[in-house]
Amino acid sequence: MNSAKDEATVPLKKVPQHVGIIMDGNGRWAQARGLPRTAGHRAGTENLREIFQAAVDFGIEILTLYAFSTENWSRPRAEIRALMRLLNRVIDDELDEFVERGVRICHVGLLDGLSPIVVQKIQHAEEASKENERLIVNVAFNYGGRAEIVEAAKRMIADGLSVDEVDEERFGEYLFTAGLPDPDLIIRTGGDMRLSNFLIWQAAYAELYFTPTLWPDFHRQDLRQALVSYQQRDRRFGGLDSDSQ
Repeated sequence: MNSAKDEATVPLKKVPQHVGIIMDGNGRWAQARGLPRTAGHRAGTENLREIFQAAVDFGIEILTLYAFSTENWSRPRAEIRALMRLLNRVIDDELDEFVERGVRICHVGLLDGLSPIVVQKIQHAEEASKENERLIVNVAFNYGGRAEIVEAAKRMIADGLSVDEVDEERFGEYLFTAGLPDPDLIIRTGGDMRLSNFLIWQAAYAELYFTPTLWPDFHRQDLRQALVSYQQRDRRFGGLDSDSQ
């Protein structure tokens, strides 16, 4: 494709079932405008409705959004407090509309370390939307891929599994994403080209898409451009395509 205009006309014939998004660039978006970083985080939440609707329109069934990592606790305390307040506000202000649109909200990550109020908000969002099937949105909040693997191993040990009972399928049953297919496509906004501890088990064969667009500026057409790139990939999962055999 030679331009965004060209990509907008490409039919989407192969759409990923599960898309993960590393929502990066909020702070840089704000700093470029002379605003505090918290303003960037607020701006980053404002396009969620557009992305959710675009995902439904394009045929995506599952979105997993990297919202707050286990490493983000090292950020300034004022910024962490602002992020927690922002999560509360999004649930308070947007949950009813998300539920009405058929969005199911699921938390992916650890509840340990979160305040009782935040835990209550998360659990309320999950309960209020649990019957919805139009779009599953996993919010990876207080999430880290390594922490997830360690937690899975601890729970297998606690359940008394023997060595012979542990294989990849059984291990997957102990991950936060148990019961869901692995991501087909992972998108990272903001220009960096790394996974940053996001779904590192599940992303073993995911297609990766990196864009310099900062998350607050990532809109419907940007998501579509990522899907156009995805359908041009040849997914072999470690094997060979028929032309190479």
